[in-house]
Amino acid sequence: MARKQNNDLLMEDELAAAFLSEDEQLVDDPIEEQVQEESWDGADEDFPGQLAVDVYETADKLVVKARTAGVDKKDLDVSISDNILTVSGTLSGGEDAGATNWHLQECYWGEFSRTIALPVPIKEEEVEAVLKDGVLTITFTKVKQEQAKKIKVL
Repeated sequence: MARKQNNDLLMEDELAAAFLSEDEQLVDDPIEEQVQEESWDGADEDFPGQLAVDVYETADKLVVKARTAGVDKKDLDVSISDNILTVSGTLSGGEDAGATNWHLQECYWGEFSRTIALPVPIKEEEVEAVLKDGVLTITFTKVKQEQAKKIKVL
């Protein structure tokens, strides 16, 4: 279901606009027109693509999962420092040099990167990263939090 950032459902004309070319779109709102121009001016082409992740906890583990279908193990870089996880790599799309006319191009090919501040303290030396069936799973052992100690007031 298509949603805006504020979780309101997209209006019918906004949904239709998602399928129209830039020349076909009708923009009534000058602010929206400015946002569209800024978004499509190509200024952000130098930035790597974002990697979608899921982060969740179990009783004693913190798990980060990322969909990395088509990425070779040797093209992945996973690092952790000061509870900050960085996953980056390259997704090769094969040789398209012979293409003379693109009809649709939705797949992202090239460099990607994602940096995440982990939500709980973890043991950086106790980590496992597994790439299986196009899913990268990184599992950390959580640091056990001490229970609050009762202090007697004299």
